[in-house]
Amino acid sequence: MNLLNILLQTPAVTDSVAASAVEDITNKAKDHVDALAHPDSIAALTPDKVWGGIRDFDWSGVVTSLSSQLISLGLRVLAAILIFYIGKLIINKLHSLLTAIFIKKDVDRSLSTFLLSFLKITLLFILIITVIGVMGIETSSFIAIFASAGVAIGMALSGTLQNFAGGVLILLIKPYKVGDFIEFGSFKGTVKEIQIFHTIIITPNNERIIIPNGGLSTGTINNYSAEGYRRIEWRVSLAYGDDVKAARTAIMDIINQDERIVKHDSDVHETESDSEPQPLPTEEKKLSWWRRIFRRSRDKAAEWKAAQTEQIKLKMPKPDYTPSVQLEELGDSAIVLLVRGWTESANYWPVLYDVNEKIYEQLPQQGLNFPFPQLDVHIGSLPNA
Repeated sequence: MNLLNILLQTPAVTDSVAASAVEDITNKAKDHVDALAHPDSIAALTPDKVWGGIRDFDWSGVVTSLSSQLISLGLRVLAAILIFYIGKLIINKLHSLLTAIFIKKDVDRSLSTFLLSFLKITLLFILIITVIGVMGIETSSFIAIFASAGVAIGMALSGTLQNFAGGVLILLIKPYKVGDFIEFGSFKGTVKEIQIFHTIIITPNNERIIIPNGGLSTGTINNYSAEGYRRIEWRVSLAYGDDVKAARTAIMDIINQDERIVKHDSDVHETESDSEPQPLPTEEKKLSWWRRIFRRSRDKAAEWKAAQTEQIKLKMPKPDYTPSVQLEELGDSAIVLLVRGWTESANYWPVLYDVNEKIYEQLPQQGLNFPFPQLDVHIGSLPNA
C-alpha cells in the first residue's frame, strides 16, 4: 500500500515493531472504508469485528467534541437570554419615556397609542432577530421574507398609508384642532373629530363631511379659529348727497354700543396656545447631579425659545384694533363706506349679523338713504300721435 510504503520509508519508523503497528492501523482503516463503501459487506461482520471496532473507536474524542459543542451552545443560549432580557428592559423604559413625553405634549391619544404600539412591536422584532442571530441561526431568510411582505403591503395600501401619514402630521403639527372652523377647498365647517385616516367636519347646515388626511396635510387650509381675534368688515352704500360725517358718527355709535367689539388695542389680550406648562419648582438639593444638569439645560432651552418667540413677535406687524369708518368707493349710483371692527373669533358671526341689522334700522332715522339701482325712462312725443 502506498500509505504503508511512505510510512516505512520515513526515518522515524525504523524498527519492525513500529512498522507492524502502522500496518495494522492501516489495514483496520481500509476495512472500515471498505465496509462503508460496500454495504453488503456488513452482513459478513462478525461479533469479534464489531467488538473490535467499538473497542478501538475514539470515544474520548467524541466526548471532547460533544462537550465543547454543548458548552458553546450553552454559552450562546445564555448570551441570547441575557440580550433578550436586557433588550426588553430597554424597550420598556423607552416605552415609558415616550408615553410620558406624549402625555406632556398633549399628543392625541389615538395617535400616541398607535405610535407606541408600532414602535414596541418593531423593536421587539429587531430584538428577536438579534437573539436568533446570537444563537447561530441564519436570519437573512427571515429578514428577506418580512421585507418582501412589507413591500407588498405598502404597494397594496399606498393610498391608505398616505392618509395615515397625513393624519400623523396633522396630529403632531396641529394646523387645526377639534372645534376649529376651517375651510378646505369648497368645504367649510367645524372640526368634529380628527382620526388617523380622516378628518370629520360639520358644516353650518349640519352636514357631515369626511375628508382624507392625505389631502389635508398637503393642501391649503384656512383656519378661521386659529387666532383669538378676527376683523369684521361691513360695506354700507349711501345715496349721493347724504352727509358722510353724519353716517360715520351714526355707525361709530352702533359700534361703540356693542361691547363685543374691541375699542382700543389695550382691550386685546392674546393668549399663547402653544405655550408649554411650566414644571413645579423643585429644590435642587433633592435632585441628583445629572438631573440638575438636565434641568439647567432644559431651562436654558426654554429661555432661548422664549427669546426667539419675543423676537418674532417684535418683527411681526401688529394690527390696529381701533374701529374705523372710511369712504371706500364712489360708485355709479352710491357711495360705499368701509366699516372695520375687531372681535373675538367666537363672536364673529353674531356681531356681523347684529351690526348689519342695526345699521339698516338706525341709519334711515338719521336721514340717510340706501340707494338701489334705478332706471329713468323718458318718453318723448311720438309723431302722428
